[in-house]
Amino acid sequence: MPVPVLTIEQMRQWENATWAAGIAPETVIQQVGEQVARRARQLTRDGDTVLLLAGKGHNGDDVRAARLHLTNRNVELLNVDDPAARRRELDAALTRRPALIVDGLFGIGLDRLLSTAWMAFIGAVNAAGRPVLAVDIPSGLNAETGDTMGATIRAQVTLTVGAPKVGLLTAHATPSVGRLEAAPHIGLIPCPVSSGLQWTLPEDFCEFPPPRPAESHKGSFGHLLIFAGSGGYHGAAVLAARAAQRARPGLISLFTPETAYLPVAAQLQAVMVHIWRRNTAWPENATAMVIGPGMADRELPAEVVNEARWCWREAEFPMLCDASALDWLPRVEGVSSAERILTPHPGEAARLLRASVEEVQADRPGAVRELAREFGAGCVVLKGRHTLVGGAEGPIFVNSSGNAGLAQGGSGDALAGYLGGLLAQPALQSDICNALRYGVWQHGAAADLLETCRRNWTVEDLVEHLGNTPAC
Repeated sequence: MPVPVLTIEQMRQWENATWAAGIAPETVIQQVGEQVARRARQLTRDGDTVLLLAGKGHNGDDVRAARLHLTNRNVELLNVDDPAARRRELDAALTRRPALIVDGLFGIGLDRLLSTAWMAFIGAVNAAGRPVLAVDIPSGLNAETGDTMGATIRAQVTLTVGAPKVGLLTAHATPSVGRLEAAPHIGLIPCPVSSGLQWTLPEDFCEFPPPRPAESHKGSFGHLLIFAGSGGYHGAAVLAARAAQRARPGLISLFTPETAYLPVAAQLQAVMVHIWRRNTAWPENATAMVIGPGMADRELPAEVVNEARWCWREAEFPMLCDASALDWLPRVEGVSSAERILTPHPGEAARLLRASVEEVQADRPGAVRELAREFGAGCVVLKGRHTLVGGAEGPIFVNSSGNAGLAQGGSGDALAGYLGGLLAQPALQSDICNALRYGVWQHGAAADLLETCRRNWTVEDLVEHLGNTPAC
């Protein structure tokens, strides 16, 4: 199950309910310490020096508890209650260039501007340029708003415990948070509070997609239509089609303008490639459609735009609209009862909502709601750091996978195709939101896997790895 994204007050309620149930805080601290140590070991090698910075609160207790589990590491613990008095020890430790610094100076209770001494202490940690693992929240960050309280630790990884805090997901907190990971299983009772934002966990997909029946044939897994490509943008169509293949629908038919047909058809084998012409007949057994990747040529016939609008209103199967096709959609509710999905990045979302990118990023969940309402979409996939999946109502799911390596041309085309390949399969259409969540998570997980193997991976490499990351 996903975990809720919580306010500070909600996190306190959860903790207090746990203590009231008879679970001692020390028990939870020990479990947090074990998980912090496990992540620290993953970020270092045998014999490396790990510098632990522990404040006087529970975050400091978590870091102190981690010390016992940091096997085969040279561990230095610096307990910091007075930053000015400990500054010389910090400077000496930093000159030894630790492989990792574990930050447990401040927790989610910080709601005041830091003193000059604390700001100087944090500034020295940042200036050292060493990798930092922040426990629960980077010290100096307001967990409610994401604001900097004078100075903030700049973490490579933030391991938030129990559940993510709302401030960690704000755009202006990103430079301090780095990669956000959650450690939900720390001995607390089941969360007694709810939230409209839900953090996706890999274990959510332990039994997804379901096993394929032994008697299956290609007709069992749907027929995806892809409308993609144009003169000068044929690569997007190829990437979308190859990514769709990784989801393994039964059949894929790709329609592309004549200007892109030869380079597209020459690169695909199992995908059936057709020239799109006016009044082109679709396959009668189509079960889903993706439209938009690479359709950026200004010389596209007007009929393409008109057909996209007609499909949005009338097609009786799920339809995913991406890239240039987003600008063609009518601002009316779809007539068809079939699912409609938008997959904008923040710039496209801003254009659709007649807003600025800054306004979209300041309230990403609100942008998801508004896009779904304005265009009659059942689901919106708002791409970016922690891609969101949700609709006009109900929970919005926050993706937990992915990294900055996805910021390259073609990444969105691959995602659109892969999602389409999932949507086309009848067995997955009973819960389309879950299929989208899974596809988004796999897209990010493939990037995470590649990042551990090589630093020069490309979108073509990403496509090769789509769908191959085990969830549990």
